[in-house]
Amino acid sequence: MDVITQEDERKLNNLTLVVYILQAISLFVGLTGLVAVIINYVKRDDVRGTRYESHFSWQIRTFWWALLGTVLGVALAWILVGFVILGITWVWYVYRIVRGFLNFNDGKPMPE
Repeated sequence: MDVITQEDERKLNNLTLVVYILQAISLFVGLTGLVAVIINYVKRDDVRGTRYESHFSWQIRTFWWALLGTVLGVALAWILVGFVILGITWVWYVYRIVRGFLNFNDGKPMPE
């Protein structure tokens, strides 16, 4: 976006917040995580060059790494180590959502 209006800023702010909320809900209803990452990809061009771009990248990476950890954990659950992987993935996912939201709330970008 070349010029961002106050209205555009408000919309992007709300959208970034909605994605963090959807990610948090996905801890209990996994499908909302998929909805969140779809929103990230569909609106990614709109946030390019704004303070929300780093949050979208953070949210996308969070989704894919959590999905990988979940798939790995489920695949290895039969030898019990999978349950440890699932637990670690869950805690890591909570951390990413909380850290991202706190930075978002403080108006700070996410580290690359």
